[in-house]
Amino acid sequence: MPQRARIFPAAFDETAARLRACRLCRDAPVYGAPLPQEPRPIVQGSATARLCIASQAPGTRAHRTGRPFTDPSGVRLRSWLGLDEAAFYDASRVAIVPMGSCFPGLDAKGGDRPPRRECAESWRAELFAGLPDLDLILVIGQYAQAWHLGRCEGGLTGTVARWREILAEPRRPRVLPLPHPSWRNNGWLRCHPWFETDLLPVLRAEVARAMA
Repeated sequence: MPQRARIFPAAFDETAARLRACRLCRDAPVYGAPLPQEPRPIVQGSATARLCIASQAPGTRAHRTGRPFTDPSGVRLRSWLGLDEAAFYDASRVAIVPMGSCFPGLDAKGGDRPPRRECAESWRAELFAGLPDLDLILVIGQYAQAWHLGRCEGGLTGTVARWREILAEPRRPRVLPLPHPSWRNNGWLRCHPWFETDLLPVLRAEVARAMA
């Protein structure tokens, strides 16, 4: 698990405003080459948010629009959660805090690169310090799961398979691990039907509770 940055007592809106002006991975990268395009950090939330979606990094469409999950992955995620767009993008109730706030660029195969490590190490602890009312964090994908839960034997599948145990742990806010809703995970979803039959009903009930 990466070393946490020092937690500052800053309001979420203040931290998010400074994050949106960040150019670290473009102008002074710590890990590897500079970000291949102009930064456009994307984050959503407020001090009153009860639900947090801890995601990976914005995709190409989110980079163009400046709005998270404006793609088929977002459609599937909202279906999983049982939320319409109005509720999903209500920053007073839903925070969206990716591991990397900027689109990381594409790899040689046309897929998204991993989230930039500089972002989480520089901003993540401070952002969460500004979310005092969170009831539930949905950790999506292996990078967010490693940050919030530590490395798990069996990788993403092993972590998501332990969802009951993780949700029942006596922590606040509570945490529930999910796979990424990308179409690239269609094969994973077919191979693990328990996700739809067992986990999704609990997920929707927990989201409804947090949103209430």
